[in-house]
Amino acid sequence: MKSPSFERKVPEGDSMERSVCRECHFIHYDNPKIIAGVVPMLGDKVLLCVRAIEPRVGYWTVPAGFLEIGESPEEGAARESIEEANADVEVGDLIGVYTIRHIGQVQMFYRGRMRSESFSAGPESQRVELFDWADIPWDDLAFPTIKWALRDFEANRERDAAVPGTRAVGPAPGGKLPLV
Repeated sequence: MKSPSFERKVPEGDSMERSVCRECHFIHYDNPKIIAGVVPMLGDKVLLCVRAIEPRVGYWTVPAGFLEIGESPEEGAARESIEEANADVEVGDLIGVYTIRHIGQVQMFYRGRMRSESFSAGPESQRVELFDWADIPWDDLAFPTIKWALRDFEANRERDAAVPGTRAVGPAPGGKLPLV
């Protein structure tokens, strides 16, 4: 069986250029990937992980990763805390949604409460550590979105209900300036 041949065009009834199979007219939708993460707290301390995988090996992050088919963002955030930190985390309110246009990602971060003091490095982490807020290694965070989520978490920490933050990085469609 031969591989299908795709062309880039605007399908009938659509407004965006897509990859369309020349033979069967199947439309391949190349949509952003969703990242789900959690800021896990144990009392007043935040749990951070040192990345053991690319990109950004050796830098600090919160548990986060690609959402799987069939799971909610909250379930994905809880799963990532187990995979990366062997930490049982109760996922709470949304901290913020961060759009990274140039790599096609939408990242969602949640507040989290560790259900126990038990944690250890999972296969994607070199080590895991609890930090007082003042001791977070801000200059060694893996990605800008981690810094944004932590800052948005802190900005809303004293409110009864979190007001989710939003940020977008990269050129908007039509070359418009990004929202940052």
